Amino acid sequence: MKKIRVLIVDDSAVVRQSLIGILESSGEIEVMGTAADPFLAAKKISKEVPDVITLDVDMPRMDGLTFLKRIMTQHPIPVVMISSLTQEGSAEALKAMDYGAIEIIPKPNLVTRDFFEEARVQIIDAVKAASMSKLTRRKINPAPIVIPEKYSADAIIPINHTTQPSPHTDTIIAVGASTGGTEAIKTFLEGLPLNSPGVVIVQHMPEVFTKAYANRLNGILPLEIKEAENGDIVTRGKVFIAPGNHHLLLKRRGKEYSVEVKGGPLVNRHRPSVDVLFRSVTRAAGSNAIGVLLTGMGDDGAAGLLEMKEAKAKTFVQDEATCVVFGMPKEAIKLGAVDAVLPIQKIAGVVMAS
Repeated sequence: MKKIRVLIVDDSAVVRQSLIGILESSGEIEVMGTAADPFLAAKKISKEVPDVITLDVDMPRMDGLTFLKRIMTQHPIPVVMISSLTQEGSAEALKAMDYGAIEIIPKPNLVTRDFFEEARVQIIDAVKAASMSKLTRRKINPAPIVIPEKYSADAIIPINHTTQPSPHTDTIIAVGASTGGTEAIKTFLEGLPLNSPGVVIVQHMPEVFTKAYANRLNGILPLEIKEAENGDIVTRGKVFIAPGNHHLLLKRRGKEYSVEVKGGPLVNRHRPSVDVLFRSVTRAAGSNAIGVLLTGMGDDGAAGLLEMKEAKAKTFVQDEATCVVFGMPKEAIKLGAVDAVLPIQKIAGVVMAS
């Protein structure tokens, strides 16, 4: 199997060395080189084009965002931004996504073993997802990725087949996405009317990025959109996005829906996990729910979407042609969890007609 060839661009020698160890520990990735700044990186790229670039934001001579913009306008290569994101740096993270970065991952914590291990998993997965993306100028068909043993949604919320809610309970729309999902979610929400059912969303992204992402969507779309907080009431016209590094669950008391934000282990290698959200929606809303699974690598959300379908909820996934990575929808289709496969531009209309 041909290995994914990566160029690491970071001004810290310690970080470069750590990333080499992290990436090559997967057995499927080869670090073809490193560079301390974009100028040195450009020289290496002129001699040998990598499959994926990992890129820091703050660097001497040229910042990572400027370099990213030049790459995407002159010679598109999948880029994973690995940076020490802070609340102040969230605006830069948003720019990175706008410029075409496939993923944004916080730099690994080199002190705490548990945090480092989670970062290792996330960085490897992000590079694999980037190598499969459609942003590269050549088509890459890597061998199937073997995913190690992982926690299921059982680690957060036990499966419980309950009776279906009263037909008088409002409808809930649950959405899951990963690689390429920030734009897909925006397109989906643009198609919803102001009085649409309440929406709960899991998008795999770093902790400090989710609030900035939610605020940006809230500023450009007519719906009320925010990062979810414990106890938020889910009603028509409101959209709640799971905060990074926390699972999001839907709760129901009588006819009222609310959200719970909680910690716990990575589920399907992610926190937040789409499977956790979908299972909670199945328990709270049953047949009054609608499940939507969008672009992303891996299988998070596939099993949860099947649980929703078995509870008589309507289920939809994004088609391969409009996905950045046709991983999560494909796995849901394999399980027989899907009512319809649709282009991203059509999903909202079909959902509202359901």
